[in-house]
Amino acid sequence: MDIKLIFDFLRQLAAHNEREWFHEHKSLYQTASQEFDKLLTILIARIGEFDPSVRHLQPKDCTWRIYRDTRFSLDKSPYKTHMGGFISAKGKKSLHLGYYFHLEPGGSLYAGGTYGLTPKQIQEVRYSIYDEIDTYRKIIENKKFKKFFPTVGDEMLKVNPKGFPKDFPYMELLKPKDFTVWHHFDDSFFDQPDFIDTWVELAKVSKPFLDFINYTVDDFERVER
Repeated sequence: MDIKLIFDFLRQLAAHNEREWFHEHKSLYQTASQEFDKLLTILIARIGEFDPSVRHLQPKDCTWRIYRDTRFSLDKSPYKTHMGGFISAKGKKSLHLGYYFHLEPGGSLYAGGTYGLTPKQIQEVRYSIYDEIDTYRKIIENKKFKKFFPTVGDEMLKVNPKGFPKDFPYMELLKPKDFTVWHHFDDSFFDQPDFIDTWVELAKVSKPFLDFINYTVDDFERVER
């Protein structure tokens, strides 16, 4: 699997994000996509060693089309300039939290979680954190977890969420608008021969957090059905 080849294609695409260029160089995309699938195949197998729920997945279950939906965007660039794979036991279209691997020159990252939880689901997660605060704190305050993931959530509420005692001492832990964690990498990270080991280690460290949130998300989905 050739990360340099993937990056080279993505850099060229970012510089020539036009349909004509893409069609003329589609073979480059196909080769880069095949290399990314090889990477995902390895990651699925490695993660499956500690999370058997993802062993059945194939790369196609974890990836999206490169074509952007520009209908409601001011940016009319037709193609995404990154490649991403979301390894989740229930598939890329589910809200079940999983392991996300993102390759983009100058913007690569690992993220654990999911986007798109409804306000009701997020509130249920907050209730779970409130009810099991000691368990949750033990997960997110773990030394290795804090090293890789110092923050939970991309955006925070500016006021305390409703439905909780005002004197709850860990109110800040209930304020995330999403329950994701992430770790960024510069391009030189992928020059290391053991970069996959590091990515797998991040996935493993994030798993207790994902399991905690998934317990509520999955239960909510069962009740809603």
